[in-house]
Amino acid sequence: MDLLLALWLGMPVWVWLAFIAVVLAILAFDLGVLHREAHEIDVRESLWMSALYIGLGLAWSAAVWWIYWQYGGDKAIDPQIAGQPTPEAKAWVAVKLYLTGYLVEKALAMDNVFVISMIFAYFAVPRIHQHRVLFWGILGVIVLRALMIGLGAALVLNFSWVLYVFAVILIATGIRMLRAIDEVPDIANNAVLNFLRRRLRLTEALHGQRFWVRLPDARTGRLAWFATPLFLCLVLVEIADIVFAIDSVPAIFAITPDPFIVYTSNIFAILGLRALYFALAAMVHRFHYLKYALAIVLIFIGSKIFVGDWLFGGKVPAALSLGVTFGLLAGGVAWSLWKSRGDLRTAG
Repeated sequence: MDLLLALWLGMPVWVWLAFIAVVLAILAFDLGVLHREAHEIDVRESLWMSALYIGLGLAWSAAVWWIYWQYGGDKAIDPQIAGQPTPEAKAWVAVKLYLTGYLVEKALAMDNVFVISMIFAYFAVPRIHQHRVLFWGILGVIVLRALMIGLGAALVLNFSWVLYVFAVILIATGIRMLRAIDEVPDIANNAVLNFLRRRLRLTEALHGQRFWVRLPDARTGRLAWFATPLFLCLVLVEIADIVFAIDSVPAIFAITPDPFIVYTSNIFAILGLRALYFALAAMVHRFHYLKYALAIVLIFIGSKIFVGDWLFGGKVPAALSLGVTFGLLAGGVAWSLWKSRGDLRTAG
């Protein structure tokens, strides 16, 4: 019992275990009930699933309020939370920080959809098999983000100047995004893909939803394991997330150094990516200006680390950060939809 109540990264161990149990239950429901049988996910189903996952992500903010009101306020790692005068005030600041992180991570995940759709197109993966790649990709993301956030938390808690390094990374990334809005990734010449092609036995065609199959080796005639194009697709999807995590992890730490808020906002934003993918992939051309808004958000989040020291005595207020982030992203979506209102094209 003492072990469950012991603090780990600012939270009792049982709170972390409860969150992991919630995530596993969501994944089990998705795989075991919603997608027990492989089928093509159309835009309508994708939107309904997205609404469900967004609802779950927003509902978790109520859990964040209760957790920080009951357990996390007094010993919170983030001084924005710990410095509030009452448990209720601490809880509300935690909710604002969580929602800001969730919005930023959701927007970055939406930007990732463009790259994932290109990977699927390159390997000619039918829509009926795409959910399987995304599902296993999410499992990999949960583990990878835990490792990256754990490392980030250790650095931030021991070396406060790391936040300024993160800030510079975010500002540079935002500027680079503005300068390379229309850049198209060169998947065919990806270094990891070419390495795997040299090292692995590969099949030319897909074998249903299987990542690996046993087939006769052309040289020996014996059965051997071969990787399918679906496995290569999964590897590139995971690499795409690592690349995006280089932006998103510093972004969320620039919002708050609290590991619990960082990790939960990351995971809830990413959990809905599979559901949102099929709708966004069909309408990705209608969100062109969201990329500009996202780049400005990254610059804003990076800049507020320095501005907070100069103007706010340490941190930009959580409410102001949430309002600016929401306003920029909502403006990017609204302007994109307005500019493309007469465009009836559909993505392949």
